[in-house]
Amino acid sequence: MSLPGGVLSAVPGLPHTAARALLGAGDTAVRASVAASDDAPPLTIPRDPAREAARRELSKSRYHEDDPGWFQRALDAFWDWVEDLFDSASTATPGGTLGLVVVILVVLAVIGVLWWRLGTPRREPTSSAALFDDRPRSAAEHRSAAEAHAAQGHWNRAVQERMRAIVRALEERALLDVRPGRTADEAAADAGRSLPAHTDRLRAAARAFDDVTYGGRTASQQTYQHLAALDRDLENTKPQLAAHAPQDRGAAG
Repeated sequence: MSLPGGVLSAVPGLPHTAARALLGAGDTAVRASVAASDDAPPLTIPRDPAREAARRELSKSRYHEDDPGWFQRALDAFWDWVEDLFDSASTATPGGTLGLVVVILVVLAVIGVLWWRLGTPRREPTSSAALFDDRPRSAAEHRSAAEAHAAQGHWNRAVQERMRAIVRALEERALLDVRPGRTADEAAADAGRSLPAHTDRLRAAARAFDDVTYGGRTASQQTYQHLAALDRDLENTKPQLAAHAPQDRGAAG
């Protein structure tokens, strides 16, 4: 149909189905007037009532039997949003879509490197803030426990036990006094006075212990191997006590 002005025709803004529905729901008087005389002037219907009639017709359930459900509509809306988001991002990124993909891959690579270097951010439960627990064990027992944890790949526990073995061995050699409640940092500082060649390694071992025990870091096999090597080197190192000898002899003289 065509309607110049207000003559009955396809209503602008409505689909072809709406116009067909309007004719199907048209008033019988309109049909009767058209059938009564071909020479009569065309019957005009105002545009707004015509549009409203078409909308009422199309609101009937028989026209919506095949419409998607609410979940499908929500899913379609989500994917439309994702598509618009990527289109906007690719437009703003140099190189378009390819540039956006490269940027995403670079970001993922940086995250992977940080994760690998820093470890999984988790905190393991600890029973005490001190280096040792309430039950005293020998250095050999701590070493045995450390090796057992290392064999199972439990590097956090292995590092903790190896640091305890280092400190306990120094206590057994009388290079450290037995002090309940001592921390790893305190033990490293005290041991560094009599073993100055290993001061930096002792501090690094204490930091590794603190990182896995209180800092929520995850130790690696390399970290454990550094502590094990330090433990072996300390066993073969003689303490530097000669610096105090001249003072003692001078006082005696």
